[in-house]
Amino acid sequence: MITPMRATVVIVFLAHAITAPLVRAQEAEQSEREAMYYRYLEFASYVKGGSVDPHWMADGSSFWYAEGPPANTVIYKVDPGANTKTPLFDTARLRQALAPLLGDEPPYQGLPFEEFTFIGDGEQTVEFTVADRAFILQLDSYVVTPSPAGSQEEKRRLIPQIARSYPYPWAGNELVEVLSPNRRWFATLKDHDLWLRSTADGREVQLTTDGTADYQWGSREWYSQRWASWSPNSSKLAARKVDLRQVPQMPIVHWLGPQEEVEWIHLSYDRPAGGPMRQTELFVIDILAGRQVRVDVGEEPDQALNLLGWRPDGSEVLFLRSTRDKKTMDLMAADPQTGASRVVVRERQETFVAGGWDEWDGGGHVHFLEDRQRVLWLSERDGWKHLFLYDLDGHLLRRLTEGAWPVVQILGADEEAGWVYFTAHADLQRPYDTHLYRVNLDGEGLTQLTERSGEHAIQMAPSKDFFLDTHSAVARPPVVELRRTDGTLLRTLSEATIDALEEELQWSPPEEFVVKAADERTDLWGVLYKPADFDPTHKYPVIEFAYPDPSTTSVRYGFYPGWTQALAPAFAQLGFITFAVDGRGTPERGKVFQDVRYGDRGHQEIPDHAATLEQLAENRPYMDLSRVGIYGHSMGGYTAIRAMLVAPEVYHVGVASAPAVDLSEQWHEYYMGLPQENTEGYEYASNLRLAGNLEGKLLLIHGTSDTGNPFSYTMKMVEALIQAGKPYDLIVLPEEGHDYRTRYRMESVRRHFQEHLKPELGSEPRRAGQGSR
Repeated sequence: MITPMRATVVIVFLAHAITAPLVRAQEAEQSEREAMYYRYLEFASYVKGGSVDPHWMADGSSFWYAEGPPANTVIYKVDPGANTKTPLFDTARLRQALAPLLGDEPPYQGLPFEEFTFIGDGEQTVEFTVADRAFILQLDSYVVTPSPAGSQEEKRRLIPQIARSYPYPWAGNELVEVLSPNRRWFATLKDHDLWLRSTADGREVQLTTDGTADYQWGSREWYSQRWASWSPNSSKLAARKVDLRQVPQMPIVHWLGPQEEVEWIHLSYDRPAGGPMRQTELFVIDILAGRQVRVDVGEEPDQALNLLGWRPDGSEVLFLRSTRDKKTMDLMAADPQTGASRVVVRERQETFVAGGWDEWDGGGHVHFLEDRQRVLWLSERDGWKHLFLYDLDGHLLRRLTEGAWPVVQILGADEEAGWVYFTAHADLQRPYDTHLYRVNLDGEGLTQLTERSGEHAIQMAPSKDFFLDTHSAVARPPVVELRRTDGTLLRTLSEATIDALEEELQWSPPEEFVVKAADERTDLWGVLYKPADFDPTHKYPVIEFAYPDPSTTSVRYGFYPGWTQALAPAFAQLGFITFAVDGRGTPERGKVFQDVRYGDRGHQEIPDHAATLEQLAENRPYMDLSRVGIYGHSMGGYTAIRAMLVAPEVYHVGVASAPAVDLSEQWHEYYMGLPQENTEGYEYASNLRLAGNLEGKLLLIHGTSDTGNPFSYTMKMVEALIQAGKPYDLIVLPEEGHDYRTRYRMESVRRHFQEHLKPELGSEPRRAGQGSR
C-alpha cells in the first residue's frame, strides 16, 4: 500500500526524472548560445582577406602590400600602368640568404617580415628587420648584409615621438612631434613649452619659456589634433597656445592603491555648458630670432582655432576660426610677419555649421589645390553639403556640385586633368550608400565611379591616376578592386572569404529595413539581426542598440557592423532580435533631417525609435514587443535611460553604459545653444527630472576614471533614482575610462538582458550547415 507521503515522493521523483533531461538540455543550449555570443564578439577574426594596405612607391601609382598570415606572408608589387601583380620578393632565396646571418631558419614558411623600406636611389635595395636585427637586401642579387651600426639610429631619429599624452577617451589622444620640411628639426613639447629636437644628434633647444600647466603651448583640443605647423622654408613655426585658467578641472579618484589618490585634469571639452571656455591663441615663432608674433584672431570671445598650414611661398598661415555656438566658421589667412589676419571664406548657419567634430579639423571639409591659390570648400548653405571653389582672395569661382544629396568627403584633386574626387550619398534610392564621384573643376561632368550598393572605402593613388575601392554591403563580404580614375576596373586584388564565419558561426546576413519616422513621412533606415538558428514560429524578445546623436550615424551599411551596432549580431545569438536605426537628428541626410532636434533634444528621438519598433513588428510576428530592451554607450547611454523614462510601456529593460544624463553638463552647446538662452530646452532634455518615471529594469555601468562622461554623471542619475524611490542596478568599474571593453562588462550586459527579457530556449541550436539562409 502506498501512503500519501510515499505517493508524493514517487510523483516528485517521476517529475524530476522527466524534467531533468529537459533542464540539462536547456542548460547545454544556454551554454552553447553564450559561447556563440562570445565568438560573435570576434566577428572580424572569422573573415579572411578583403583588405589591402597600399604602400605607394616613387612613381605615385605603383604600390606594394603584404598578404596572408605570418605563416605564409607574401608581399606583392602592383603596377597599375601595366596591370600586373607580382611577388616583390623571392621568398625561398631570401630565406636561404638570411639563414646564415640569423644562425637558424627564419620563423614560419613565408616572408619573415611585413614591413620594409627602399633605401638609396631606385627600388633595388631594401632594409628590413627580423628578430630585432636590421638587414639590407640587394634585390638584383639577393645578397643580404647586416645594416650598418648607425643606420637604425639615424632612422629612429627621423621617427616622430609623442610630445604629450592626454587622458581622453578616444583615439588620437596624443600630440606627436612635427618634422620640419628640411628634416632638421622636430617641433616638440616639454613642460608645457615649445622645444626643438634635432634629427642629427637629438639635442634639444627651448623655444618658449612662458608655458604653464593651465596656460600651455600645443594643447590638444577635442576638435583638433594639429597643434603646430612649419613654414615651407622651415624658418617659422605656427603653434597654438591655450589658456585654461578659468576652466574648471575634474577630479579622478584612484581607488586601488594603498591610499586613495586624487588627480585633477582638464577634460577635452569645456563643462558645464554655458560656463567658462578655454581661450585659444595662435602665434608664429621665428626659429632663429626667437621672436613671437601673435596672430590677430578677432575680438569674438570663446573661439575655436584650427591650424591648416601655410601657403607655398610662406606668405600666410591658414587656419579655421569658429564661434562658440558653431554657427559661423571662417577660413582665415594671417601674415606671419605682423599677425594681421583676414577672412577668406565665411560659412554661416542658423543652427550650426557641419555637424561632427571631425570636420572642425578641416578633414574633408577644406581642400587646398596644389598652388594654394584656390580652395575646395564644403558648404550646406542650401541644406545639402556641396562643393564650392574659391580663390584665396575669397572670391567664389563656381559651384561644383548640387542636388538633394550630400557630399561626404573631399578625397583630392587632379589639377592637371581638371578633376575633383569625392565621396557622396547621391543614390536617392539608397541614401546611406557611399560612392566615389568626380566632377570637373569647371563644375561639369559629374560621374559616379563605383558601382555596387553598400559602402565604398577609397584609397587614391598619389598620382590620381588610379584608386583602390574596398566595397561591401551588409550581406556581401569586402572586395578590393584596382581601378583607373575614370572608373575602369583593372583587377580584383582581394576577396574576403567567410567560410569560417558560415561554418563556425552559422552566419546568415542581417536585414536592411526602411520604416517611417514618427512624423509618418520621413524614411528611416536600419539593420536587423536574427539568431543563427532563427525559427519564425518562435517569439523573440527585442533589443535596440542606440546612438541617436547629431554628430554621427549609428548604422553602417558595409559588411562589418559599426561600433554602435557591433554588439547587435552577438546578442542575437542569445535568442534576441536586435536592430539599430538612424532616426531624425542624425547627419548625412541633409540639414532638414539633422536640424529637427536642434535646441530640442529629447523630444524626437524616442518617438522615432518607438515607431520603428512598431512597424518592424507589423510584418515580423516573431518579435515580442512585450519584451523590449535597449542598450547604449555614452550618448547612447543617455538614450537608453531616456527611452525607459519617457516610453516605459515600450522599453522594459535597459543598459546605459557610461551615460550622459543632463546635457547642461556637456559640450552640446552647438546642438542646444547656450543654457542661458535655452533654459527650457535643457530642462526638458535632462533625464534627472524624469527619474520617477522608471518602471523597468535599468542597469547603469560606469568607469571611475571616465574622462569622456565623468563618473559623476551616473552618480547624479543614481541620486535621482534614490530620491524617486526607484530600484536600479549599478556596476562600477574601478580605474576604467570611457571606452572600456572588459569581459566583465560584457558578461554583465548579457546577464542583465537574459535575466530580465528571458529569451525562450527552443530546440538545440543548429550546427554548421543547418542554419537558415
